[in-house]
Amino acid sequence: MHVLLAEDDDGVAGALTEALYEYGHLPTRVRRGEEVLARHRQADLVLLDLGLPDLDGLDVLRKLRAVSAVAVVVLTARGDERSVVRGLRLGADDYLVKPVRLAELLARIEAVARRTSVRVAPASPVVRAGDVEVDLDARRVLVGGAEVRLTTKEFAVLAVLAARAGSAVSRQQVLDEVWGDAYLAVSRSLDVHLTQVRAKLGRPEVLTTIRGFGYRFGG
Repeated sequence: MHVLLAEDDDGVAGALTEALYEYGHLPTRVRRGEEVLARHRQADLVLLDLGLPDLDGLDVLRKLRAVSAVAVVVLTARGDERSVVRGLRLGADDYLVKPVRLAELLARIEAVARRTSVRVAPASPVVRAGDVEVDLDARRVLVGGAEVRLTTKEFAVLAVLAARAGSAVSRQQVLDEVWGDAYLAVSRSLDVHLTQVRAKLGRPEVLTTIRGFGYRFGG
């Protein structure tokens, strides 16, 4: 398995690279978040430290999840509850706090690889519900064949829901992915943007509010 190792500490990276090689994996070590975003397509799994020199690892994870379903295991010294919760909500497949025993890390990687091997990438970046089409790559929305102009934040909110069409998505997850931190974001901002998206789409049945939890696009 090709593992993209994002770790800026040379000592830690050396030990992890050696262990991954011995276990039969093919590790590629990078030091910066931008390198993860540029090279993730070459990997089967990303082993991600959060303390990277250019970008916060959680921001890297958020950007990664906007474009890829690659397996991600977070390995970091950041063990506070807020960081763990954010990491998992943003799409990490596992979250481990340093120091970790190598045998456990390798077992966790193997478990994540088994779970994520059944993922099927979407055949098309275009998601449809009724006559509403959301092109996630082109960042374009059509309703009845006519283009609807959304602001950057409005599209981001819609994209989080459309990428999981038919599934319930919690308010916290939308806030995390769009604003970066559900703990710091103003919840009212989400309500305002959703109201604007619904008005522009003119299809209230496409975006369902799930009382006490969150929202669903289509389905």
